[in-house]
Order: sequence, then C-alpha cells, then structure tokens
Amino acid sequence: MRVYTAVIEKCPDTGLYVGYIPGLRGAHSQGETMDELNHNLKEVVELLLEDGEPITKIMAQ
Repeated sequence: MRVYTAVIEKCPDTGLYVGYIPGLRGAHSQGETMDELNHNLKEVVELLLEDGEPITKIMAQ
C-alpha cells in the first residue's frame, strides 16, 4: 500500500477545501468537508493508478 501526502487549504472565496498531492500530476480535488475532500482525492489517485504507476516528480525539501 502506498501512502501519499496531500497539501490542503480552505478557499476563503468559496469555503471549499482544496487539496493536491505534490509530485503526482493531476492529483487534485476539492470538497465541502475534509471527509469529502479525502474521498475525492482517493478516487483521483485510484484513477491515476489504473494505467499503472504514474511517473512522479521528486520534490526537494
């Protein structure tokens, strides 16, 4: 099982939680609650992994 870390913020304009997974192209979503955002991000990652392991960009810290 892979573990991904998401960056999450709450948009002051819409009140929605928005998140993305750094280094994983296309892995971003939004939701009205943290639970909804978490669910949506999991779905996005599952879709990205359907075609095999995506190429990730290594993020320097």
